[in-house]
Amino acid sequence: MNTPITVQYKINVPAEKVWKALTDKKEMKFWYFDIQDFTLEAGKEFNFYESGEEKKYHHQCRILEIIPNKKLIHTWSYPELSDAVTTVAWDLQKEDIGTLVTLTHDHVEGFDGLGENFSRKSFTEGWNGIIGKNMKEYLEK
Repeated sequence: MNTPITVQYKINVPAEKVWKALTDKKEMKFWYFDIQDFTLEAGKEFNFYESGEEKKYHHQCRILEIIPNKKLIHTWSYPELSDAVTTVAWDLQKEDIGTLVTLTHDHVEGFDGLGENFSRKSFTEGWNGIIGKNMKEYLEK
């Protein structure tokens, strides 16, 4: 049964600024991951590793949908570890002051057999740190 992980934060900058941080690989590396082969185009794949010297966990993603300043949807997988492919949706909603960022990560149950680092709890904590701390602090500075 699919129970998506949903993480939501208000970031006190315009949606256009959030979008740029989310889709510009030069900005991504300051709050997210260093994704050298990211190209904002539907169908394009991009790859990255966890931060640090170890280069653990090869992530492979493919962009599925782009609505500028509003939505980015891409797959999320670990091709060396599992055949499972999940989906990550970033939704940006303009508010009077700032932007409501909602991330939905679907089908994480596909990674259940990979250990604690791939658990629902681990993904939830990771997304909360990435958006609620890293992205928020980077954009609101």
